[in-house]
Amino acid sequence: MNSGLKRSGGLIVGILAMLMLWGAPAQAVVDGISDTSQNPVFNLVARQDYISSPDGDSIVMWGYANGGGRMQYPGPTLIVNQGANVTINLTNQLPVAHGQNVSIVFPGHAVTASGGVAGALTREAASNGGLVTYRFTAAQPGTYLYRSGTRPDLQVEMGLVGALIVRSSMASHADGRPYTDQIHYAYNHAGTAYHHEYLYLLTEIDIKIHDMVEAGQIAQVDMTDWFPVHWFVNGRAFPDLLQPPGVPWFPTQPYNCVPRTHPFEKVLIRVIGAGLQLHPMHYHGQDPLVIAEDGRLLTSGGTAGPDLGYKLSTIQFTPGQTADMIWEWTGADLGWDPYGHAPDSTLPADQPIVGYEYTPDGVNYPDHGQPFPVILAERDDLAFGQFWSGSPFLGGMGDLPPGHPGLNTGGGFLFPWHSHSEKELTSNDVFPGGSLTFVVLEHPTVPIR
Repeated sequence: MNSGLKRSGGLIVGILAMLMLWGAPAQAVVDGISDTSQNPVFNLVARQDYISSPDGDSIVMWGYANGGGRMQYPGPTLIVNQGANVTINLTNQLPVAHGQNVSIVFPGHAVTASGGVAGALTREAASNGGLVTYRFTAAQPGTYLYRSGTRPDLQVEMGLVGALIVRSSMASHADGRPYTDQIHYAYNHAGTAYHHEYLYLLTEIDIKIHDMVEAGQIAQVDMTDWFPVHWFVNGRAFPDLLQPPGVPWFPTQPYNCVPRTHPFEKVLIRVIGAGLQLHPMHYHGQDPLVIAEDGRLLTSGGTAGPDLGYKLSTIQFTPGQTADMIWEWTGADLGWDPYGHAPDSTLPADQPIVGYEYTPDGVNYPDHGQPFPVILAERDDLAFGQFWSGSPFLGGMGDLPPGHPGLNTGGGFLFPWHSHSEKELTSNDVFPGGSLTFVVLEHPTVPIR
């Protein structure tokens, strides 16, 4: 029996077979440990454990754990409110045989450290189970990196990195559109509004260094010979990124990355260059607007908002850099109606179109009624990817061959978001893998929250 399923974009031909692992995406907020109190306290523990890579390897890692839990890669995403007085207690439970002190630095914050032993950049938790405490006020909203400040060339490579998110003090409020509950602000200005947010924490590893650490050969590690072969977003590589967050088969890699949105909604992309290499990230569907870098709004001052923001289709993220970007799909200049409305159909022009599209100014979709410009081949003449619906339209239905898996039940367009360095689309030279995921543009009636 043919199944009527909904369509994604045709941009993913050739790799769709790998998406059989598709699972239910996360909610459209960043996963992590959120503490909205005025005095949040986080207890992190440095531990050794293993992660899995898509090529079937098991790789020894060091990472920050949340209290008594297993270490995770990356470390727990810490989420606090602007103005919070943050305390972070770090305990070192790395194997004593490694002889590694451990610490955390928080770029962009004025930190006071106590306990532990003196280190080159900050106070450190000694290798015999030492404890150190860090305190700072989260004065500025934004996206921040935290990482080890103890031999960071090796310890960041081994996985001692994480994200800190400081939410702005500007209150969220109801949006009024038919399918979105609230609009939020990345910074304290209306020009930083967004509906959904996602984290892109970029890292890479050289597997031979991890093998040497596991074999007890840390003294022989030569970082000048560093050559990465795995690339990760939020600690996972494609296609593992498409699995839900927190699944038991990735016990030390809890975070995924499957951005989802509706037309005309704003997506906040929080990007962190957390590793040792720069990464040229490329975003299909619409060029993102970079509104902030390193936790500071790109503004000329006063009430101007992100007036110094810029758009690029491919953005180089350097080691240690963070950026906040706004991505929005409007369908402008598409030249055809993605909903498949008849050319002579009419829609109300004075209100949002429930079940079709939302236009903030009440004007109908710019290409309303414009026909799809290509004549599709017959069903039996096509090779169907896993997200094809038999129709070129967002929410469109069509016949598919018997047994087709129909993974895209929401009927969205899918646009790849990926590294533009071809090497980074592999896992230890196995394609596909690495820094690759998809943003799912859902039909307005498909719930995201």
